Amino acid sequence: MKEIVGIQFKNASRVYYFSPLEYKFNVGEYAIVETVRGLELGKVIIANRMVEDDELSHELKPVVRKANQHDLILEKKHEEMAPESFAIFKKYVNELNLPMKPLYCEYTIDSSKIIFYYSAEDRVDFRELLKLITPHFKTRVELRQIGPREAARVVGGIGSCGRVICCKTCLNNFDFVTMKMAKEQGMSLNTNKISGVCGKLMCCIGYEHELYLELKKEVPNIGQLVKTPNCPCCKVVNVDYIKKVVSVQENPDGAPVKYEAKQVSLVVPKDPNTPDCEEIVSSDDIEEVVEVLQEEVTDVKEDKSKKKIYKPFVKNNNNNNNKKKKNKKNDNKK
Repeated sequence: MKEIVGIQFKNASRVYYFSPLEYKFNVGEYAIVETVRGLELGKVIIANRMVEDDELSHELKPVVRKANQHDLILEKKHEEMAPESFAIFKKYVNELNLPMKPLYCEYTIDSSKIIFYYSAEDRVDFRELLKLITPHFKTRVELRQIGPREAARVVGGIGSCGRVICCKTCLNNFDFVTMKMAKEQGMSLNTNKISGVCGKLMCCIGYEHELYLELKKEVPNIGQLVKTPNCPCCKVVNVDYIKKVVSVQENPDGAPVKYEAKQVSLVVPKDPNTPDCEEIVSSDDIEEVVEVLQEEVTDVKEDKSKKKIYKPFVKNNNNNNNKKKKNKKNDNKK
């Protein structure tokens, strides 16, 4: 068991765990911690509590100290300076016509560094940009590229559901989302319809994935053969996993018929009480299919017999050597 405190930083919804040492924090207070970016001011979201070692994915970093009034005043001053600094950065990006999208900037709490964040599809050579913007600031300048999901979290926006995107409001971590999840939920596989503001697959696809996996165990899948009250063997053409309703094609010329999942049962070929699906097909249709297959097989055999066999060309080096020897003999005689 280890004691932790949960801290959240500005422009990030994820909560990070730190070791509080001898400090006692309440929710809403501020702390100074050291990260890869330097000394930062963070807000306490989770007060001191004990957690199991298995819940921690990495070694805890200690809190530097509690934030005082001077730190809060300095942070407010940095927030006032940030728009002007960001305008300078954006100006030179446009002048150099760099393939990057400026997002925002922030100062570390000790004013030792200013960090500019941007998004881009590929890596950007910003060495010339650094030469131009560094003289404007009396501190170290750093540029950081972030992914499209992080960029959407910073900018914000409205999703296809009409609500503010989840990564801006309630989502702490970006979970792995795949096209297979969308397919298992019966969603459209058109990426334009299931992509979010960031251009990636919507995070909400993964919210109900585990539920659909459980429901699929109780409901037949599309393409499976089932037995209904009116048909001994028919194919499933559509499934509503939430309502547990399946649509089956009982008549090739008719519309699909809906049944509850408990009203149908899977066709097991080895079950003697269940007729095979071949009995549903008429005998005339089977004879026609067999005749067509036999004709195709005979055509293939005839084509193979007509094919010519070509021997690979082998260069005869012996003949060439004999010709050279004869020419040498004739030259000697002369």
